[in-house]
Amino acid sequence: MIVVRTWAVALTGLRGEMIEVEADITQHKPDFRIIGMPDKALGEAARRVSNAAENSGLALPDRRLTVNLSPASLPKQGSSFDLAIALAGLATEGRVDPESLARTVHIGELGLDGRVRAVAGVLPAVLAAVRAGRDRVVVPEENRAEAELVTGADVTGVSTLADAARFHGADVDEQVIAPLESPSVTVTDQEQQERLPDLGDVVGQPQAVEALLVAAAGGHHLLMSGPPGAGKTMLARRLPGILPDLDDDAALEVASVRSLSGQRIASLSRTPPFEAPHHSATLTALVGGGSKRASPGAIARASRGVLFVDEVAEAPRSVLDALRQPLEHGEIEIHRSGFVARFPARFQLVLAMNPCPCGEFGVAGGTCTCSPAEVRRYAGKISGPLLDRVDIDLRLQRVVRLDAEAAPTLTTAAAREQVREARERAARRLQDTPWRTNADVSGPWLRNGPYALSGTPRQSLDAALNNGMLTLRSYDRVTRVAWTVADLAGHDAPDALDVGRALFLKKGVSQ
Repeated sequence: MIVVRTWAVALTGLRGEMIEVEADITQHKPDFRIIGMPDKALGEAARRVSNAAENSGLALPDRRLTVNLSPASLPKQGSSFDLAIALAGLATEGRVDPESLARTVHIGELGLDGRVRAVAGVLPAVLAAVRAGRDRVVVPEENRAEAELVTGADVTGVSTLADAARFHGADVDEQVIAPLESPSVTVTDQEQQERLPDLGDVVGQPQAVEALLVAAAGGHHLLMSGPPGAGKTMLARRLPGILPDLDDDAALEVASVRSLSGQRIASLSRTPPFEAPHHSATLTALVGGGSKRASPGAIARASRGVLFVDEVAEAPRSVLDALRQPLEHGEIEIHRSGFVARFPARFQLVLAMNPCPCGEFGVAGGTCTCSPAEVRRYAGKISGPLLDRVDIDLRLQRVVRLDAEAAPTLTTAAAREQVREARERAARRLQDTPWRTNADVSGPWLRNGPYALSGTPRQSLDAALNNGMLTLRSYDRVTRVAWTVADLAGHDAPDALDVGRALFLKKGVSQ
């Protein structure tokens, strides 16, 4: 009995588990079996691996070959196990060095001609391998740059099964296969920054620009309501440009989600992501999912950045309410039979809606054709619990004049600098806590901690709570916004004007 071992990675969400790939041959009727709870795509690997090995001049043993994926209790999906299975099978007859094989993690799909194809999720898989203490990794050549982003990984890229076998000491001729044309286009971080629209393009909405600045400085969620043409989408698309650059951990998390979504990653982007799903998007498209393998949805792809839902009142209420749990916990869990996939969901939510179905309710000079019942029904499509999680409720009007007052006053570069200074001020204040932005601070700490409001600022908030204008949750959110307003103004603590401004941003009207 000859048993050889190598390693692969099974991904469940962004979490990777090390899989021991064992191969054994016995003197029985020739057969090739893969056991250990493979899914259909992995179960078909036997035929892919057999043909790839034959066409690479590395035919598998003509005996019964059994490959076990351990632990068998863990579900395994996809074709990224092909390379490990093929090399383990070849090692049973000594074609490759079993000791070299046992020290290496293999990731890659095989084509029938022996080429090693790129797969999704290489970045989180290599990250999981390094964290498990296995830093020697063989990946498809097309994924090599992505794998090398993981600090501490000793990465080898291979184009064919023959290349991988030679890496482990096999005596096999080099296999020349014409490369496939890749439709993917790599965009550098600098190009991403250059493509971001400038805040200076916004004309005649000073209140809205100020609200956007507060949202960026504190990481606050924002709802913009107003007629078509008021600039809601224009403003939302400029929010990522004024957010601070991602740090190393956040950039790696964003890249891992993109990798799992099937995007080719060549470098770590420092630009916060921006996701804008259509209001008709399904629940699965928003939160992620799938019957066998959980894929990240828009919520996960927007993590560490901005999730923008336009025409939010047109979206199904059940889909919108799915945002509530991620907003509170910063992650999304997808439960399926046999596994639970977890994805990050630390996004900044921006919602936009019209005031009524026709969009003209409350517009100066406009003619609304909606009945009062239709207006109420339209506004009521967003549930109270979701609205309660929104820090800033801004109501816009159309720009009606172009003069000196309507001229742009703040560029993206200037806004980024103000946001950076405000966030640094907040981070210094919160340095002994688990939080770094005002939006993350817990309510009890805000009300009873060392920086609790007192005097006139607190009295105005207490009055709003007693009068029923605020719930306790929105009370805390207004307090967080007040601290952000104070940080932008350079104040050591919110004064009565800062609190008044925060209340205005929660309940007021722009213009």
